Amino acid sequence: MTPTITTRTTTPTATPPRGLSASRTTATATRVLRQLAHDPRTIALLVLIPCVMLFLLRYVFDGSPRTFDSIGASLLGIFPLITMFLVTSIATLRERTSGTLERLLAMPLGRGDLIAGYALAFGTLAIIQSALATGLAVWFLGLDVTGSPWLLLLVALLDALLGTALGLFVSAFAASEFQAVQFMPAVIFPQLLLCGLFTPRDNMHPVLEAISDVLPMSYAVDGMNEVLRHTDMTATFVRDVLIVAGCALLVLGLGAATLRRRTA
Repeated sequence: MTPTITTRTTTPTATPPRGLSASRTTATATRVLRQLAHDPRTIALLVLIPCVMLFLLRYVFDGSPRTFDSIGASLLGIFPLITMFLVTSIATLRERTSGTLERLLAMPLGRGDLIAGYALAFGTLAIIQSALATGLAVWFLGLDVTGSPWLLLLVALLDALLGTALGLFVSAFAASEFQAVQFMPAVIFPQLLLCGLFTPRDNMHPVLEAISDVLPMSYAVDGMNEVLRHTDMTATFVRDVLIVAGCALLVLGLGAATLRRRTA
């Protein structure tokens, strides 16, 4: 008898892609933007809420325009950070709880590509948001700025990208949308209180001042104030911008490292 030889075929295991790919990142960003296009309420929240807040603030201090000038520039960077943090954390968590992230990560798509795609998509909206808020504050609400409004726009954009990065990062630790919202008091509010908006940071208790020195929102507010007071780009402004940008990149890297396929 002729022996029967059984051939066993094995399915090759997909190797996770290494490094970032421009095509995979762009495809992810396009998918996210398409989904957002079908959610006009989210787009309205992202784009219009900072403008509405600045408009209200201007007329709250209608009898004291200098007060608006002193805090308006700072809030021009803070409002986009808060809204991008809130929307990004909830949107990313929703994708994970619905199983979308698990299906995407089963494909030849790395975590870095996914995080970079989300950052690119929300960063596109951040550009629109920051441009509208800056234009409204400077050319319609009369915000008195000594420096270039384009530098204000740069800081506002970096703040929005920082909010996106923080939202992507904290979404990995939330099990529900309610928990994602609860991260705002823990992540955003301490920075808001210690960033120098309400009182100069050097007037704070030394311990609080030391804590504020490591919070990125502090440098966002400092950068806005540099534009408010100086006609030219100063070395302090460049330092503040680089710190905010570096923090955004660092948090995006942490977000890629901690990204989970699904909620346990």
